Amino acid sequence: MKLSKHKLGELIEVTRGASLSGQFYAEEGELIRLTLGNFNMNGGGFKENTSKTDLYYTGTVKDEFILNKGDIITPLTEQSLGLLGTTARIPEDGKYIQSQDVALVKCKEGLLDPNFCYYLISSSIVRQQLSAGAQQTKIRHTSPDKIKDCTVWVPEFEEQKRIGRILTDIDEKITLNRQINDNLEAMAKQLYDYWFVQFDFPNEEGKPYKSSGGAMVWNEKLKREIPQEWSDCKLKDFINLFDSKRVPLSSKDRGERQGVYPYYGATGIMDYVNDYIFDGDYILLAEDGSTSDAKGFPIVQYIWGKNWVNNHAHIILPKNERYTMFTYQMLRSIPAKQIETGSIQKKISQENLCGYKMVLPNSDLLEKYENVVSPLWEKRKRCIEEINTLTKQRDELLPLLMNGQASVNYHLSLHLSNTVLYTLHYLGTVQNHVVRVLKII
Repeated sequence: MKLSKHKLGELIEVTRGASLSGQFYAEEGELIRLTLGNFNMNGGGFKENTSKTDLYYTGTVKDEFILNKGDIITPLTEQSLGLLGTTARIPEDGKYIQSQDVALVKCKEGLLDPNFCYYLISSSIVRQQLSAGAQQTKIRHTSPDKIKDCTVWVPEFEEQKRIGRILTDIDEKITLNRQINDNLEAMAKQLYDYWFVQFDFPNEEGKPYKSSGGAMVWNEKLKREIPQEWSDCKLKDFINLFDSKRVPLSSKDRGERQGVYPYYGATGIMDYVNDYIFDGDYILLAEDGSTSDAKGFPIVQYIWGKNWVNNHAHIILPKNERYTMFTYQMLRSIPAKQIETGSIQKKISQENLCGYKMVLPNSDLLEKYENVVSPLWEKRKRCIEEINTLTKQRDELLPLLMNGQASVNYHLSLHLSNTVLYTLHYLGTVQNHVVRVLKII
């Protein structure tokens, strides 16, 4: 495959977004301002920002800053290490505003294929140049000119299209898997809300308990009514904590210990290291830093397999491990303000967490919930494992395709297309299953 050398500025236009006044930030509206939180650090791509509530913008914006579906964006500021060079595609027309920390990338017609461009910018070739040229401050910055100054080698236009297509097929499969998982997670949460928040679990006749006149009694400790035969307890009586086994690693340590085992922090995977300290299913709840999401609930993660966890997340399992899924959903439903301390630097201490007073359903209902949700969660885990595998394959394939060491194989492309079609069918099956379960409720 023949490659030609270019500066990116010969192939693309890069523009900075609008400077938006904070006085027009709002919690609702028609237009959403893009932030660095819209870039998915785990595997790349676009994600909705759930870390802020004031994402809407009600001020006047020029049309050129309102983006369209498929537009390619990349960050100009690096709040998290490795963010520069990340790319995302806008998912919807006329909904998102390009802010000044976000660059819009447009390909020059006939010179650079948009799909190929999307992966070229996120390739190690460009990312290394952006990292080397970034301002060496705590929060590093790049610029449209620095992006355009990056040196790249690209194949002929038709080969670009073939490479862009195969990599897009992989990402579409990843996206579809995430949609399946969103459905599975939503289903498990909705079932939890019906049964344990609204108290409309099936009674002996299969009808919603509270809505059908099920007996409710006042609980003095909880200061609320709960179903008859239910009780209460402090969270410490329901869960075990494994915080004493946590071991933090500095960024330098992690750099010297690169490997395959995920290294978890308060909000997700921070790195991969060459050893592990936990092996199995666990629930993580953020202890400090970012302790709650935009809706005011704790940041909770479900992890499994061999992994390492730092000292910024509580490590939790129920005393009866059969109730793990219930515990996960229950922790996600606690208003964070009830267990947080601190006004600026939020923290969820062991004392506050363990002292939380919870509603304790009867064991039969807990068993029933686990029996319904656990198979769905196993499907979710398999989807995540497939996402991780596909992401790894894509990231390994990317430099080989970009530097001409590999070319697109027709059969591989056909296989991926068929895989996407199968996943679409499976997504429909999962959605129908969700509907059936909710009808039972």
